[in-house]
Amino acid sequence: MKRRNIGLIAKKELLGLSSEKTIVFAILLQVFIAMFSSFLMVGLTAMYDPEAIEGYSTIAYGVGYAGADSALIDEFEKQDDLILHRMDLSQALAALRERRVSAVVYVPDTPPDAEEPVMVTLYLIQNDLQSSVINVKVKEVLQGYEKELREVRAGRMTTFPVSLNFPESGGGENFFEFVYGLLIPLLVLLPAIVSAALIIDLITEEYQRRTLETLMSTPVTFAEMVWGKVAACEILVPVQAGAWLLLLGFNGIAVDNAAAILLHASAGGLFLILLGALVALHYRERTSAQFIFSTALVVVFLLVMAIPYNPLNLMVRLAVDTAGPVHWPILALVAGVAALLGWAVTAYARRVGEGVTA
Repeated sequence: MKRRNIGLIAKKELLGLSSEKTIVFAILLQVFIAMFSSFLMVGLTAMYDPEAIEGYSTIAYGVGYAGADSALIDEFEKQDDLILHRMDLSQALAALRERRVSAVVYVPDTPPDAEEPVMVTLYLIQNDLQSSVINVKVKEVLQGYEKELREVRAGRMTTFPVSLNFPESGGGENFFEFVYGLLIPLLVLLPAIVSAALIIDLITEEYQRRTLETLMSTPVTFAEMVWGKVAACEILVPVQAGAWLLLLGFNGIAVDNAAAILLHASAGGLFLILLGALVALHYRERTSAQFIFSTALVVVFLLVMAIPYNPLNLMVRLAVDTAGPVHWPILALVAGVAALLGWAVTAYARRVGEGVTA
């Protein structure tokens, strides 16, 4: 294959992107998300954070306490909105079923300085809105008890947690989780998915518009045409992902390892684009190819998400600089799989091209 021909096809496709519905709608969608990012950030953070509904509760809840005496009782007494009732476990569970108490806490007879962990059991009514409020309120009590246990067992610690300095304004922890755990992986991987869908349109439109024979009458081979379209789509991945990281930086959100993130996004994007190209070459019809590719994409993501260092997890670790050098072998593995897929696309394109020119 000639690089000049591939470059000419890629240049032609990049110049004609404004007429492609897929990329235009995708860019409009991303602009829409950017315009309402503040609203989405506040709204989604409140939706997935149960603590957001705690402020709407102003009544006191009864909690059944069963088991051995512990410092947990003192923690409950610090809460004005939780009233503790000492009772047997069976009586407490019966009271919970009859809704005379809102939760039951069982503390085993394990000394604070024992070798084994202290397993505190919390009983709540399943699928109940009140249980969500109680869960948040009891969480504060349990965290206070956990702190006391950590102080008693401080001499056993061999490793120490890393301190995180959240903004002094409220909600800093939730902001950190939302931005680095959800928003950044979503913004970085979205261009790869969009480019993979775009390659299907670019290939199938040659069949649907009956322009393939005209294109094949030029010195450009079918394989060069396919790779030119792949190159055009691949260029968009780091450009779009880099633009998102740049905008995040302008908004004061620091993202570490930006170059490594773009490399992973480019490698993963190339894999998805080649997968889309293979599907498009086989089906040659836009609707069928998009449906099969979307189904395959779900299967691929489900399989990949079962791996500890999956793309979402890796993007988060890279963004907060906790990934370590392990991401380089993963990048090499993804690039190797993409290379194998590229060989399959080239071989299939040459076979299809022989059929077109025959």
